[in-house]
Amino acid sequence: MRCTAGTLWDVIVDVRPQSPTFGLWDAVVLSSETMNALYIPEGFAHGFQCMEDSCELLYLMSEFYRPELARGVQCQDADIGIKWPHPVLNLSPRDAELPALRSLR
Repeated sequence: MRCTAGTLWDVIVDVRPQSPTFGLWDAVVLSSETMNALYIPEGFAHGFQCMEDSCELLYLMSEFYRPELARGVQCQDADIGIKWPHPVLNLSPRDAELPALRSLR
C-alpha cells in the first residue's frame, strides 16, 4: 500500500483467529512526500483514513481480486479499539455492514 498523492493514516488488524496477536492493530502514516509503503500480510484486515482532501492510493494484491472472497471487520469495533485520528465518515454500504471481530473466533 502506498500513498501517491496526499497523506493517509493506514491501519492493519490481525484477524487470524489462532494468532497470539489476534485483534491487535498498528497504524502508520503514508505520504506522497515520504514515499513510504506498507506491506499488509495475508490474514490482516486493512483500513485507512485520508488526512487531506485529495489522496490517491496505489496497492498491489498477490492474487486477482475476487469480490466474493473480500472480508473485513467493523472499523469502530470496541474490541479492537482503533483510535482513528478523525471521526469515521463516508463508509461504503459494504463496510457499514461488516461483522464484529468476535464473530471470527
